[in-house]
Amino acid sequence: MDIRQLRYFIAIVEERKISAAAERLHISQPPLSQHLKTMEEELGSKLVERSGKYFEVTEAGKALYKYALRVTQLMEEAKMEVKEVGDGVNGRLTIGINTFSFVELPELLNEFKKLYPRVTYKIQQNESAHLCKLVRDRIVELAIIRMPLELDNLSVLHLHSEPFYFITSKKQKHLNDEISLDEIQKYPLILPSTEGLGVHYLIKEAFSRFQLHPNIVGECSDITLLMDLITSDFGASIVPETILKRHKGYPIHAYKISSDALTASVALIWLKNHYLSKTAQNFVELIREVAMK
Repeated sequence: MDIRQLRYFIAIVEERKISAAAERLHISQPPLSQHLKTMEEELGSKLVERSGKYFEVTEAGKALYKYALRVTQLMEEAKMEVKEVGDGVNGRLTIGINTFSFVELPELLNEFKKLYPRVTYKIQQNESAHLCKLVRDRIVELAIIRMPLELDNLSVLHLHSEPFYFITSKKQKHLNDEISLDEIQKYPLILPSTEGLGVHYLIKEAFSRFQLHPNIVGECSDITLLMDLITSDFGASIVPETILKRHKGYPIHAYKISSDALTASVALIWLKNHYLSKTAQNFVELIREVAMK
């Protein structure tokens, strides 16, 4: 039996006449009668019995009719769901976020949820270099990362660039609103992130480009702990502007670093020349619109 035969049987039961069922199905009567005979032979049971001009459904036929309705309904629901997933109405958004995050993301996801309320989410947070690997391994479809990184085989949508800030405890005397890398190098620095990765690399590379030698006394990838250390005057640090937006209320001084050499470019990436789900495509379009404003 196949789904077509089940639909034929439903029509026969509901119309109670081969001629009426054939007319409803837009087929001729002989093939419909043959399908009914084939089904009865396959099941080894009489499904309908003639009673005057009409068919009466047997107990076996009633059982089949019940399941036929379920199967055909499930088939219609499956077709609808697959189409919705294909349109991005349904489906799953898998996205990686840099450890320092993307401050606009909650607002963006809320906007996306309004447009596609039945989409579910898988959000993973990690360092940018690892997020690139997750995208290449197809564990997540999209990722928001910080540049620069090797991005071979990846499509890149630039979102924005942001400045870095030098932060100290309130116990330190207040400086000018802007500060240079040359001035910063005399302070004991605790760098965010881990050596060789992300922001840590950007900061060290900026000092190196200007042939400066920062006094790095430690590193801390836990931003909450880093902010607590700065507040307690354990040391100073250099952080992207996003950190200050996401971690407000700490008793610290924050000074914009005057050199343009130290900025972070934030981008959305996905695997180039591979299938991207309609859900992911819809998110790319939404974030593209936001980035262009």
